[in-house]
Amino acid sequence: MLAGELYIADDPELARELERAQSLLQRFNEAYAADVRQAILTDLLGAFGEGSGIRPPFYCDYGYQTSFGARSFANYGLVCLDVAKITIGNDVQIGPNVQLLTATHPLDPKSRREKWESALPITLGDNVWLGGGVIVCPGVTIGENTVVGAGAVVTRDLPMNVVAVGIPARVVRPLAVTL
Repeated sequence: MLAGELYIADDPELARELERAQSLLQRFNEAYAADVRQAILTDLLGAFGEGSGIRPPFYCDYGYQTSFGARSFANYGLVCLDVAKITIGNDVQIGPNVQLLTATHPLDPKSRREKWESALPITLGDNVWLGGGVIVCPGVTIGENTVVGAGAVVTRDLPMNVVAVGIPARVVRPLAVTL
């Protein structure tokens, strides 16, 4: 699964890990107190940086495959299909209803019928901003400081310091970065 190779998702060990994550997510999504939500995320995720926050509802497959850097924020409705690693850098801003999708399926119909799946990691560099409704596809890396406009579908890597929009997302201009 981690290596991007084909696997069968209904493996008993994966089913137990999924069940654990779903139990924690239910508690997170029902919790009102920020400190309770913070504690659940610290237990659920691979890493959850200081000063970071996720507004419920939040959904993921396993949790431990997702890492949040420091001071990063995700608005309502984040979906992390974290079959492969999802790495979110420091100071990242994620708009509402964003989907980070590492899971993929074979094009061959027979393999799909047999329930084979695979996954590729997603990386968001430091200070990335994803507008509302952005979809990031398997295997994509978005470079630091890059802004992705609302509703874009990111199917390929984006370099650092650009603005990208559209379906599929394309770079429309560079950003003048000030430090």
